[in-house]
Amino acid sequence: MNELGEDFVWGEYYDAFSCFVRGDVRPLCHPRKLIHPHGSDKAIVLVHGLTDSPYSMLAIARYFYKELGYDVYLPLLQSHGLKKANGMRGVRLAVWKDNVRFAIDAALQGGRRVSLGGMSTGGALAFHFTATDPQIECELYLFSAAFGLYGGKHNFFTPLVEGFLKLPCIPWCTTGSSLVSENPYRYSRVPLISARELVSLMDENRQLLQEIKEGKDFNERVFSAWSEADRVVRTDLLAEFKSFLRGDNFSSYIIPKKAGVVHACVVLADDVYAADCSSGDSFIEPANPHFYLMMEALAQFEKNK
Repeated sequence: MNELGEDFVWGEYYDAFSCFVRGDVRPLCHPRKLIHPHGSDKAIVLVHGLTDSPYSMLAIARYFYKELGYDVYLPLLQSHGLKKANGMRGVRLAVWKDNVRFAIDAALQGGRRVSLGGMSTGGALAFHFTATDPQIECELYLFSAAFGLYGGKHNFFTPLVEGFLKLPCIPWCTTGSSLVSENPYRYSRVPLISARELVSLMDENRQLLQEIKEGKDFNERVFSAWSEADRVVRTDLLAEFKSFLRGDNFSSYIIPKKAGVVHACVVLADDVYAADCSSGDSFIEPANPHFYLMMEALAQFEKNK
């Protein structure tokens, strides 16, 4: 089976969102769904990160599908995966939420158990819906979830970084220069205008986390993985999340700093090569050497539900 084949492209997703035209999306970046021939009684929605595409989540999706028996839904977030991204102008958190909502509604069909998961921004979106949607009563899978932006040693500069992204001038700082590079599944940089939407989401999630800390019910079980070498998001907040929950409701897999796994590579099972690479070319992004150990920990977590 080839999960990259056209048979797995989620055609109905394009029908639902006018912001996407299938021909405008890069070949590896389509929204996808992996559905068992006779369906499954459990499903999961996996959401990619900022400037990424569903391709980044395919290795994890394949594991849930093949090894754990899930039907898997991979939405494409607005302004992502495009051949001509135009600096991600017009990107809106509200549309990202609509994208995830559509995937959740599709996964819920037939009364199935639906879990959520995501990488970075996708993890933040997955947490948001888990904390606010009473229909989601299953597991939450977080991969380097964006609960806060990294701000240097001890994160002293986090308030400055996030505060800058809230300035009214940010939309005017966005250029239309190309975001497409040799990387086949994600953009070459994070436009400030899209980072601003992420900060808005993190602000909403901080309020939700505070409510949970103060006693609001949050009974979902959480699996959270991250790398100690991450310099994009605040990993201390991922560790702190555990203190808000019952001990048996939280399981973590922490990739040691010496492994050198950077933020975007946590979810990669294989090395990534340039779209136009030739035989013998070097990879442009390395696989996570702990990927299958991380999946074994995830499978044990899923087994113990």
